[in-house]
Amino acid sequence: MSEVKQLIEKFIELDDDLNEKIESSLDENEELPESFEEENIDQINELNEIYHDIEHKVFNEEFIIVLNGSGEEKEVVALIVSDEEEDSEEFVIPAFTDEEEANAAIEEFKDEFGDIEFVCEKKTGNEIIADHHDDEEFIGLAINAPQWDFVISHEDVHDCCE
Repeated sequence: MSEVKQLIEKFIELDDDLNEKIESSLDENEELPESFEEENIDQINELNEIYHDIEHKVFNEEFIIVLNGSGEEKEVVALIVSDEEEDSEEFVIPAFTDEEEANAAIEEFKDEFGDIEFVCEKKTGNEIIADHHDDEEFIGLAINAPQWDFVISHEDVHDCCE
């Protein structure tokens, strides 16, 4: 299992736990007690550290991306995330940590888009970001979408010293 996948699973687990704590701590005015952040600071800090590790690892991680190979030129499959009423259509690019995740997504894409010839290609997170960085409507990478829809903003993907 890839490190990114492990980190995201851990992040989701911790985030879900923290959200449950938030829901159970809300008072009748839908406000958190002042002590909530102090009482949960360790978990909040751990979430921030894991997210930073994910941002860093995505830079060098090799992902599988899905392409529509039906036309003359192959097009990366993108997921529109903006409302239909908006003028611009912001999108994320689904990036998969393994072939099993990519194949499951392809089955869902076939249901949604019809019987299109999908092909897979491997690229690092940095390469995917570089390919689409100039597109103002590009938001980032959706890791193992549509299973998770864990989006990493393209501005957050970076390389740094450990």
